[in-house]
Amino acid sequence: MKILKVLAHLLDYPNEQVQQHSHELRLEIDSSQELPPQMRSKLTVAVESIFDKELMESQESYGLLFDQGRSLSLHLFEHVHGESRDRGQAMVDLMNVYSEHGFDLDALELPDYLPLFLEYLSNRPNMEAREWLADVAHIIAILCARLYEREPNYGVMMESLLIIAGQQSLLNEMRDKVDQEKPDNTPEALDKEWEETAVTFGSPDNECNQSNNPQRVSEQPLKWVDAAASQTF
Repeated sequence: MKILKVLAHLLDYPNEQVQQHSHELRLEIDSSQELPPQMRSKLTVAVESIFDKELMESQESYGLLFDQGRSLSLHLFEHVHGESRDRGQAMVDLMNVYSEHGFDLDALELPDYLPLFLEYLSNRPNMEAREWLADVAHIIAILCARLYEREPNYGVMMESLLIIAGQQSLLNEMRDKVDQEKPDNTPEALDKEWEETAVTFGSPDNECNQSNNPQRVSEQPLKWVDAAASQTF
């Protein structure tokens, strides 16, 4: 499902390579049969909002949106397991799913990173991809509701995923929940989060270190390596 790969690129950290091919993203959106015309038009506007301006400006906006607080984390298990031990096992299970279908990660990113997950699904059969999206629809819906409050163009991307999953009805339910939330991206909220973060000494846990690092690990587009044929896409 090509539209999932388009959404993977749009939800990832903006980079020059994708910006240079943003016209191709627009063409894929226009030809998508999985989304209604109105949503395709909104996605096209979202592409323009990201890539029709200086790249550094888009990157700064992205960092301020997704790297300030945990409520908009694009790591799916952050919203389910937090920092519990269950998250580690969930990571292992997801990695096994990837490996069973001939794909190994070729990026310094955790397997539950949403753009990475979407790129994997874009190469699976349509029904399977929809089932996977339906399984995490409650997470996507809460992200969608929060993003519509802060940056609607990214909210459109999340709503597109809900439409593909057939779970758009969850959005209204999550909007009611978001209305009662306190923002976690204010200076006061961020200071409190740092105060509550446990300090450890010695060798750091790599998994937690990656998930909590506010800096981008890499600005290169995420890719998958086909373990059977060593072919990237």
